[in-house]
Amino acid sequence: MRSGSGIPGLLRRRALRLGVRLRRRRTQRRIFQLATICCSLALAPSAWLWMSAGDRVGTVESAPTAPVAVVFGAGLFDGKPSPYLAHRLDAAVDLYRLQKVQAILVTGDNGRDSYDETDAMRQYLVEHGVPQVRVVGDYAGFETWDSCTRAHRIFGVDRAVLVSQDFHVRRALALCEAAGIDSYAVGVPELHDATWLYGGLREIPGAGKAALNAWLRPDPVFLGPAEQGIPQALADAGSVAGQR
Repeated sequence: MRSGSGIPGLLRRRALRLGVRLRRRRTQRRIFQLATICCSLALAPSAWLWMSAGDRVGTVESAPTAPVAVVFGAGLFDGKPSPYLAHRLDAAVDLYRLQKVQAILVTGDNGRDSYDETDAMRQYLVEHGVPQVRVVGDYAGFETWDSCTRAHRIFGVDRAVLVSQDFHVRRALALCEAAGIDSYAVGVPELHDATWLYGGLREIPGAGKAALNAWLRPDPVFLGPAEQGIPQALADAGSVAGQR
């Protein structure tokens, strides 16, 4: 009888095949467990943003009164606000017309001469009926944390209504709260198209970065001296109210 033949050989071969299958299943189980842990860690910051927001995200109509609305930049098309940015600015105009805010801080990217989000936002608001003195620009809002911490540290904003798209506004809310601003967020709704989906996907790594910023609270790219635009805008609002 040849070596490995007969019943003993058959049993050995079956045992070997069984061992291979068991090792393969253990490997697959470990890969699944590792993937589950990685997904949980990746999504944990997003879960934190949703839970920490509580009932402080709503609409223009549900927003409480506050001294300032903060509008975050969202890109330009040929020097004009992109559709997403225009929708944010429209919500800010509505907040002002409903007398829910007295001044509007627009914070965007002016990192190069050929790109000026902030002035485009200011011009849009003035063209839509907001007095120029009530619109204040932050030219160094390069990212959400910079916008939030500069709003508090440079412009003296302590309480505000934040305006952004619904997929981004919870991150803005968490970061502005971490920066020292008592905040309510207006989430501007959009069609769930490719742009909305891309923005939502960006929020997954953005949430992780937000958690680090809220924890470490770094200085923004640019800090500088205090600006008086918001105090002047609120003083103008007070003088107008006193004349009525």
